[in-house]
Amino acid sequence: MTRAGLAAARSGTTQLAEIIPQVNDEQWELPSACDGWRVIDVVAHLAALASEAVDPPPPDPSLPKNRERYHDLRVDQRRGWSHAEVLDEWRRSTPRQLDLLEAAQEPPSADEPVEVAGLGTYPRHLLANTMAFNDFCHLYNDMLAPDGPLPFRLPEPTDDLVAPAVDFMLAGLPQMQGPELTATVGRPLVLELTGPGATTVTIHPATAPDGQLTVAPGTDDATTRIHSTALDFIAWATTRKPWRDHCSITGDATAATPFLDFLNII
Repeated sequence: MTRAGLAAARSGTTQLAEIIPQVNDEQWELPSACDGWRVIDVVAHLAALASEAVDPPPPDPSLPKNRERYHDLRVDQRRGWSHAEVLDEWRRSTPRQLDLLEAAQEPPSADEPVEVAGLGTYPRHLLANTMAFNDFCHLYNDMLAPDGPLPFRLPEPTDDLVAPAVDFMLAGLPQMQGPELTATVGRPLVLELTGPGATTVTIHPATAPDGQLTVAPGTDDATTRIHSTALDFIAWATTRKPWRDHCSITGDATAATPFLDFLNII
């Protein structure tokens, strides 16, 4: 199971809880590094995710199918809220979300497939990693300096925080962009990530016309390799930063470039 993901989700929650009392009213209104969102909107996004996890809304076919636009909608619904109201929702729903994620680590439900609208299908236990990813990515990349506006510091990210976030990203990579991303990969590509969260995987092309990419551990003798730190991967693979500034390619760069240009993990 992904108990490492659950531990990372709890750690990310603790870190955000430590930052919140240091933020004043003016700082909540500053633009975050997440395009179009203020700092308070980032917390509103996390609060909305937590609330929907513990009290799922009924299906609504009028909602955006695009996951990013769906997140924007949920944030927009909270733009008229006070800072205190947003923070209260986050504080109220997040502990319950963590409890649900802990229960999801236990069989038989742990391996049940769960569809996350717009993002793909995952075993239930891996949902802990989605929270770990969201907390880490938004806190370290969007809220805190040097990329975000808040001048507060946390300890340097450790493997315990980074690896579960990367695990979710790699699980989502074949699914989130469907056939459009699949079409960019014509031969195996090795993705070699170093530093905290280090891992090496091979991205394999689809083997059938309607198939997906697959992500497998190890190198599988692929000759084209993409090199990055795992921390940078979280930033460029979510299009927060240009991949060209943070990656190097060995082998046939033309085989990797279309994939890197199109990749956008949500």
